[in-house]
Amino acid sequence: MVTRAESAAATRRALLDAAAELLDLGGPEAVTLREVGARAGVTRGAPYRHFADKESLLTAVAAESWERIGDQVHALRTDPALSASEKLRGALRTLIGVGREQPHLYQMLFRQHGHRSVQRGEGLDRVLRQLCGPTGDPAAADRAADRFQDEFLAVVAAFVGDRNAPHFGALLLTSAHGIASMELGGHLGTDRWRTTADELVDTLVRMVADEGEPT
Repeated sequence: MVTRAESAAATRRALLDAAAELLDLGGPEAVTLREVGARAGVTRGAPYRHFADKESLLTAVAAESWERIGDQVHALRTDPALSASEKLRGALRTLIGVGREQPHLYQMLFRQHGHRSVQRGEGLDRVLRQLCGPTGDPAAADRAADRFQDEFLAVVAAFVGDRNAPHFGALLLTSAHGIASMELGGHLGTDRWRTTADELVDTLVRMVADEGEPT
């Protein structure tokens, strides 16, 4: 017999999956609690018992997405068959791949809060906190993004050393975000720039290797 807790967990899972599908299809505007409930095949009131509003639902989607990205970077970081440069290239391509394959999700994850600018010297942690997650209560998404940050910094540190990791990590992350945004907006055409996202990642890694202290 299915317990009440198991039933609630299954309903929440179905709602999150439905929200992610609607987000992929039409962006945040396509995600409403009513549409999510209908797609998940649950009662009309079920979404409101699990999520206070649309923003809390999108925050949960963002948190799960950052966890998945963190898992992928962790797998790269701990793969003994890969060199430090291969791990770094893979981590950057993982992030760019989200923009390529799930553009609406990517834009939501990297939507800047408000108008507060990144101050000089604030480093990767502040960059991530200002860029990631939907509005509303960002605690869950922030925790998941922090885990991604730790994994990413560890990959960078293995390539340039602990001392240089925050500086070059912020440089690499913002550069990857720029590449993904250019590609997503259709502005990275090979006709004009004669390059690709993958080639730019390779160039970034070579540049950081020249400036940093590879180990």
